[in-house]
Amino acid sequence: MQHYFSLLMLKCRHRKGGRMKLIAGKVFSIAEDCKPKEGCTVSREVEGGENAIVIFSLDRKTDISPEIFSEHKFLLLHEGDLQVYQKEEEKAEGKNAVLSKGDAILCKVGVPVGMCTEKGAVYTEINIRRKEIMNEAVKAGEVFQLKELVPYGAGEIVNRDVMHNAKMKFVLMAFDEGTGLSEHAAPGEAIVFALEGKATINYEGKDHLIQAGEQFHFAKGGRHSVKAEGRFKMALLLTLE
Repeated sequence: MQHYFSLLMLKCRHRKGGRMKLIAGKVFSIAEDCKPKEGCTVSREVEGGENAIVIFSLDRKTDISPEIFSEHKFLLLHEGDLQVYQKEEEKAEGKNAVLSKGDAILCKVGVPVGMCTEKGAVYTEINIRRKEIMNEAVKAGEVFQLKELVPYGAGEIVNRDVMHNAKMKFVLMAFDEGTGLSEHAAPGEAIVFALEGKATINYEGKDHLIQAGEQFHFAKGGRHSVKAEGRFKMALLLTLE
């Protein structure tokens, strides 16, 4: 039985789930929609190209062996626990970066990077080229919470760019109570990650309540507005391919 289970783990380790199509105008949860499969690690590509976006689901006690990347990988953990390590010895000794739900990390380049989990993990990976314009608050190899990078302001909407280039923009927004964005059209495909609080998104004339831990997809040209229900923080990933 032990030998059979080991074979199952080996077979499933790099199982690819194919392209994940996001439906515009709908609140969804990556954590709920991409739950791990028993004994497997599964990847689902959301966006290809230079700024590829991939969702990974790792079952408990699975891992992705260390690889050396020529470009940064930005990881945002939606559910579970995730350990990012460089060497097998570091994993065994606990000398690795540990992420909890809501944490993020910018992986280093030019060194081995592996991921493992004890209880299971669901996370989004964004490919970040070295020539991207990166906010100095983000340090490669350090664990942080996105919502802590942007403060609230009385009666204000506070924005902070995390990274951007000609075809991609990742920005944080903090809405004070009673503030919001008036209706406008999305210049490209976009994903909203609700980080804290609640907000009402009106998309093509229909209201949708979104809260921390959930996501929302805008199609290019989709008309929408955002109204904070109390204080609200979100991340916006915009692609302009």
